[in-house]
Amino acid sequence: MINLVIMAKSLRLFSQAEQEQYGLFLEGLIAAPARRALANEKIDSWEKLAKYSEKEIMQFHGFGKNTMKKLKIYMQENQISFNN
Repeated sequence: MINLVIMAKSLRLFSQAEQEQYGLFLEGLIAAPARRALANEKIDSWEKLAKYSEKEIMQFHGFGKNTMKKLKIYMQENQISFNN
């Protein structure tokens, strides 16, 4: 039980600045298949992601309802939105 607490404390999301600095766009937020799908489309920043609609992103391999839910929650918390 103590190991789980220690492990949980070490987990964190990277800030937007850290993601951009180290090339870790969406690392720790969504699963690797979804990140790879975005990378294949050259989407490596919030600005580029915001140019797409939610419907367009959902078409990518690796994006399902759960991934989109996580992404939308993070985006809302950081005042970022999809293109409509």
